[in-house]
Amino acid sequence: MPRQQANAQLRRALEEAGCSHSRLARTVVDLAASEYGLSLKYDHSSVIRWLDGQQPRSPGPELVAYVISERLGRRVSPEELGMRSGADAIEIGHDLPLTWNSGIANLTKLWKADMDRRQFLTGSTFAVSVYAAAGVRLLTLPAIEGPLVGSAGRHIGESEIASLREMARTYRQLDNRLGGGQLRAAVVQLLDGQVTPLLRNASFGEAVGLSLASVAAELAQMVGWMAFDAESHGLAQRYLVQALGLARLAGDNSLAAEILCAMSQQAVYVARPDQAIDLARAAGAVARRTGSLVLVTECHVAEAHGHAARNDARSCSQALTAAEHSFAMAVDSHDSPEWLSYFDEAYLSARIAQCFRDLGEGNQAVRYAQKSLDMNGEFVRGRAFNLALLGTGLTQQGDIDQAAAIGFQAARVAMSLQSQRSVRYILNLQKDLAAIAPPRAIEEFTHQAKALARERIARQ
Repeated sequence: MPRQQANAQLRRALEEAGCSHSRLARTVVDLAASEYGLSLKYDHSSVIRWLDGQQPRSPGPELVAYVISERLGRRVSPEELGMRSGADAIEIGHDLPLTWNSGIANLTKLWKADMDRRQFLTGSTFAVSVYAAAGVRLLTLPAIEGPLVGSAGRHIGESEIASLREMARTYRQLDNRLGGGQLRAAVVQLLDGQVTPLLRNASFGEAVGLSLASVAAELAQMVGWMAFDAESHGLAQRYLVQALGLARLAGDNSLAAEILCAMSQQAVYVARPDQAIDLARAAGAVARRTGSLVLVTECHVAEAHGHAARNDARSCSQALTAAEHSFAMAVDSHDSPEWLSYFDEAYLSARIAQCFRDLGEGNQAVRYAQKSLDMNGEFVRGRAFNLALLGTGLTQQGDIDQAAAIGFQAARVAMSLQSQRSVRYILNLQKDLAAIAPPRAIEEFTHQAKALARERIARQ
């Protein structure tokens, strides 16, 4: 038998990452078990064998590359570590598509894998380097060359696009009323059953091609947002990156800025505030090309939230001032896309309240959270969020009775939803209250929060 070649690439990567043999093995085993449902038996001896040239079976190379990528803060492929990748499972959807054909291939591969309910997608974690790479590419790539046209299959026109946009509008409304948990599979089925045939096997001119790319991006962004709402953060990343790529191919700067803002919001949620700020600023650069002051406002407030999460009150205040100024100028503006209609004064107040909550300024958080409740009644999930937000502000003020009463209301609203984020906010509120209040003072709210948690587990 030929002698194995020592793996110098893996050795160099481990040295650069400052990762011991035992730590690498332990982290890969833990990741495989907690995120992918796999039982692997790696230890420090396994890593020594890999350094000697032995090749682990898939998904070992992909998991090793993932762990080292996280430690280095940049993407590293199995091949760069001297390992043979047996599958592209972990990589699906991470790269921003550069061409129409790659965009179609990436997105259809992603939702096919999602429909198969593969554990590597639904359980995957937030990858630090993915959004940074996508944001840089979006801002630095040259303009798209050549028209988006299709020359296969039946001819389609704007009527087909209008039908898809109407379905997107309907699902968006349902998402706001019910939460994304019970809807995401239906939207993925729509993508597979109705969008894929148009992307792959239809004939259309440039104008329709741009509209088709835009609506496909809108639907992909919706699925990503639903995955975020379900706290499936790795899956949400994949859809949002692909949506961003299609929005770029469509020349839809408004949607691209919206997607970057969604990425920023997710980055705050998973405690990556520096990345949230970078994404919000990238969104602002794109939004200013559109002339939509409402969209520019959204970018400013997204940046403010990132600063608040870093406890940078001064920078947060500057960003909030810019947000309030641009929104005041946009009151009589009709230059925003229809899907941005949710961004009204109540929504802006909620985002400002989130900033003050994260800064620990309870009085201001309560003031804006109360304003946020003057909201459209169709946004049921938003109401659960905003009630929990108000309860947290009241807790910061030390108003235990009011906070518990508001928390109870929030939990009752959340019982009708399939939204892991709403559950998380309410459980966080209960935990904060329990830290300062006698158990009897919050007994009713605690009982309701525990019932909500049990319901959450039963639905998983």
